[in-house]
Formats: sequence, structure tokens, C-alpha cells
Amino acid sequence: MRFSLGQQLPDFTATATGNKEIKLSALIGQKVVLFFYPKDNTPGCTSEAQAFRDHIEAFKAADTLILGVSRDSLKSHENFREKHKLPFDLISDPDEELCKLFDVIKLKHMYGKEYMGIERSTFLIGRTGTVQHQWRKVRIKHHVEDVLQAAQSIE
Repeated sequence: MRFSLGQQLPDFTATATGNKEIKLSALIGQKVVLFFYPKDNTPGCTSEAQAFRDHIEAFKAADTLILGVSRDSLKSHENFREKHKLPFDLISDPDEELCKLFDVIKLKHMYGKEYMGIERSTFLIGRTGTVQHQWRKVRIKHHVEDVLQAAQSIE
């Protein structure tokens, strides 16, 4: 599903690190960044997660919660989070329910092979549960700074 800016998201529940249940309706009242990434402990995904980690205080000052999402298991997420000292939770989406909701599963190509995988994408959800900004086909350089600036610019 593609979301239009200002569109209300349907409520969802997902399992995250720390054995937490993340429910969108419980997050109403704060801003949320959902960043979808292909795989734990790969170079690009590690760089992106570290960039969010390195800007966490600025996101907190902007009253914005960071959540990473991939199809990796909770065990993989726990290891990735601990190894890189990530101060935010990672959602495990092995059944691709959240990925499909946000339409981030795309046909990808690597080494001459085609496969379905996560297209690096980020969504900024406003305090009322509406999509305020979305970035698709993300390039990591300066991306986190752009997301932070957007989070700081909305109420």
C-alpha cells in the first residue's frame, strides 16, 4: 500500500527487541520514525542504524521515537542492537506484514539474480498516526540528517 502524506495509518502490532509489543495506537501523541532496511549486520544497514544511533539525542529532543524494521529474527536483531549499541528497538517482520503494509517489498537484483527484498525506506509518522514524510529508495549519506530535519519541522 502506498501512503499519501497526511493519510491515517491503520493500527498495527509488531514484535520488537526486548520482547516488546509495538502498537501504533499506543504511540499516538509522539512522532515516530520507521526505517525499513534489508538485513542486520550488512554494511549499508549497519551504517544507517549507526547514523540513527549517533543522532538519537537530537531525535529525542524533537520528541521522535526511532524504530528499525527488517525481516530478521528477534535473535538477530538483539545481536545487531547489542553489537552496535543501538539505543532504539528493532521490529522483526519475518512474515512481511509491516513490509507489505508500507509497500517496501520490491524486486531486487544482485549478482545477476532477482529476488524479493526490502527497499530501504523511511517513514515519519506524526503525533496523530498520519504519514508526514516518506523516503523511498533511500541513499544513506545525509539521509538521517534529512529525517531529523523533517522531524524537527513538524509539530
